[in-house]
Amino acid sequence: MERMEHQRILILTGRYGEGHRQAALALQEAYGQSYPNASVQVVDYMEWMHPYTHELGRTLFVKGVAALPSVYGFLFEQTRRPGMIARGMHFLTRFGIPRMQQLLEETRPTLVVSTFPLAAGAMSALKQRGLTDVPTVTVITDHTDHSYWVHPYTDRYLVGSERVGRLLRRKGVPSTRITVTGIPIRSRFGHDPERELLRHKHGLRADMPTILLMGGGCGIIDKHLLAALESEAVTQRLQLVICCGHNTRRMEQMTRASRSSRHRIVPLGFVECIDEYMALADLIVTKPGGLSTSEAIAMRLPMLLYRALPGQEEDNARYLTKAGVAVRAEGELDLARKLSALLEAPEQLDEMRNRASRLDQRHSAGKAALQMAFVQADPYTAPSDTGAIAIAWSRRGSKLLPEFLKQKWASVRAARPFSRIG
Repeated sequence: MERMEHQRILILTGRYGEGHRQAALALQEAYGQSYPNASVQVVDYMEWMHPYTHELGRTLFVKGVAALPSVYGFLFEQTRRPGMIARGMHFLTRFGIPRMQQLLEETRPTLVVSTFPLAAGAMSALKQRGLTDVPTVTVITDHTDHSYWVHPYTDRYLVGSERVGRLLRRKGVPSTRITVTGIPIRSRFGHDPERELLRHKHGLRADMPTILLMGGGCGIIDKHLLAALESEAVTQRLQLVICCGHNTRRMEQMTRASRSSRHRIVPLGFVECIDEYMALADLIVTKPGGLSTSEAIAMRLPMLLYRALPGQEEDNARYLTKAGVAVRAEGELDLARKLSALLEAPEQLDEMRNRASRLDQRHSAGKAALQMAFVQADPYTAPSDTGAIAIAWSRRGSKLLPEFLKQKWASVRAARPFSRIG
């Protein structure tokens, strides 16, 4: 126990999606509560690696995904399993090794936890080269098995569901390195709803169906969705609590819309007490992000999923609908119809709440903290195919990529000869 109390935990995260950061904060909170004398530090991996350009890179990434989701989805699927593009991505982590060494020298951690896939890859690369032997944990923040999460020198994977554990085992990850804890969320999402009291506290009516809409900053709440909610497909008069985050333009749009809507629209900016709004709502309309949906599960809040991003959000949506805690809408009109149908079927909402309670998401961060406390570096005697490739990179250095490209080009030429055009 004394060893755990004096551990120095380094949690690496990234703001390419708020979920990675929120998971890191949940782990910091949970570990600090269990072991008050331990040091737990959260570092933004991308900010540390690229202090002058990370903000620009993050903005371009977020805007690019929003503008071209199909391109992002294509690349995601192309790199889901190890292949040429995925190998290139893993290879690029080598160039950040000196900077990562500097971080380890400054923080001197006894354990490194990654809630961001590139950070997990960088730590694996350091261990491949024998530059550190610190134990490493990767916390997968979606219900996905993408290759960018899987690295040969990761000592423990903490995953959100049995489904992810099964998929990792298919990729060759030993069962001894996988623990199902649930996706880590803050402890404030573990309380039981006091719906009427919270509605009174926040100035909301108790006699209207209350729908929480999240994702305004990503464009989920726009004029098309509002028009569908105003249509005859929605037979009830609703109380719509719309979270716009830091998007002041969206906040102004929702405020203007509230003046002419037949529903009661309550626009919100960024709020810290989102757990209270989840507790007072009857239903949430949201994108299927890993963290936000895990928080909804913990609050026993039925979900109506909308505009899943191709890639990890598609994986999340499949898991949540199969688990029976969410319904998925395809388009605005379908959302309006399913929203109205759910509100007219209280027994279905009750069943979704019961299924959420059986998933036991409330204690996920505590379970993860317990696993973090006892993890040790594992020996590596029989690497998987992915591990063999990584070890080859370590032994042969930068020569591997040109040789791989030559082999790939030769196979393509043999399969399909090219002719000169022009």
